[in-house]
Amino acid sequence: MARFELKLPKMGESVAEATVTNWLKSVGDTIEADEAVLEIATDKVDSEVPSEVDGVLVEIFYNTDDVVQVGEILAIIETDGEASTPTAPAATTNEATPAPKTVAAVENTVNVAKETTQVTITNSGDRFYSPLVKNMAAAEGISQAQLDNIAGSGKDGRVTKNDMLAFIENGGAQAAQAAPVKAEAAKTAAPAAKAPAAKAPVSVNGGDEVIEMTRMGKLIAHHMVASVQTSAHVQSFIEADVTNIWNWRKKVKDGFAKREGENLTFTPIFMEAVAKALKDFPMMNIAVDGDTIIKRKNINLGMAAALPDGNLIVPVIKNADQLNLVGMSKAVNGLANSARTGQLKPDDIQGGTYTVTNVGTFGSIMGTPIINQPQVGILALGAIRKVPAVIETPDGDFIGIRYKMFLSHSYDHRVVNGALGGQFVKAVSDYLEGWDVNREI
Repeated sequence: MARFELKLPKMGESVAEATVTNWLKSVGDTIEADEAVLEIATDKVDSEVPSEVDGVLVEIFYNTDDVVQVGEILAIIETDGEASTPTAPAATTNEATPAPKTVAAVENTVNVAKETTQVTITNSGDRFYSPLVKNMAAAEGISQAQLDNIAGSGKDGRVTKNDMLAFIENGGAQAAQAAPVKAEAAKTAAPAAKAPAAKAPVSVNGGDEVIEMTRMGKLIAHHMVASVQTSAHVQSFIEADVTNIWNWRKKVKDGFAKREGENLTFTPIFMEAVAKALKDFPMMNIAVDGDTIIKRKNINLGMAAALPDGNLIVPVIKNADQLNLVGMSKAVNGLANSARTGQLKPDDIQGGTYTVTNVGTFGSIMGTPIINQPQVGILALGAIRKVPAVIETPDGDFIGIRYKMFLSHSYDHRVVNGALGGQFVKAVSDYLEGWDVNREI
């Protein structure tokens, strides 16, 4: 019998880890090739991990809520064939490897701790701890409270192996060993010194309902706060006359649907205008990495889409500037449908360089959206309204009925000044207002 190692696959650019959310198979279950074995979640999207072989699940290395690095072994599947020696899941990270002697000593201590320690470490609030970090904490006698107070240098503040080694080498191990002796004194002498003071709980009355935030809701909340704390958000607004687009779409949409099998919405038209404007102003198609600016080669447009649970996700149209309107329509409709049905793949939400969100879908005439890090701009499309407007003609001005909408551009004032931010959204407006009513599609 051969033993196949089921590993966490690479799930797109910048995704280095995932959380196990549910095992669909148990030890002893028969599995077919391409059959889903477990469900995982990243900070972007939920997904399934399928088996590459037929066989029997004989060993599982991670529990629900454990965080797994890309490339780590999730489980062993026994198949027919020549035997091979399985490799235990290595808790690898992307950080630099410490000195071999230190790592060996820690690994040895971790193994001993499995038999000698009774310390139990659990995920605390929004903080997830990898199995290696939990084992290191148990081995060194580090308490839950001490672990919760370690400043993490990993993604989203996660505690890494190097953070643990630094804590141990700076006396954390000795402090942890002395903790049982000092604990009683600390309880009576200075309880407040043990940990930072917790926020006062919100008052809840008898008729109030307490609702736990979903996992994605917590992630979105974290990302929104982090973005506001990172970027200097400013906005520019402009009103665009889209009467030509309204009338043109009304004229061609039925023929388009019959010929292409796709509905022609306003979104691909707006996306085409944004892609053209980004080509005109490439310094809006950038990312910020510390004190450096990355000028993106490709124009990959993110479009905010609503999920069935009310949350938003941002699938990405790759190389949007290279698509004609038919291709843009198919890309927009395909990604929107995948978002609604929960079938987005990890790669569908990776690599965005600029984001567009349609707040008009919910009836808003304008909005001030928060930038999707590490991008530097996001455009909100307001509702299209039929309004009275002054129309200039060679024979004079008169009042007429026009279709108009507001474009709200949020941009990062650290790297985008007001001139560039305003010129960009004006270019989008010009492309929309200059739409050719005789355009063939």
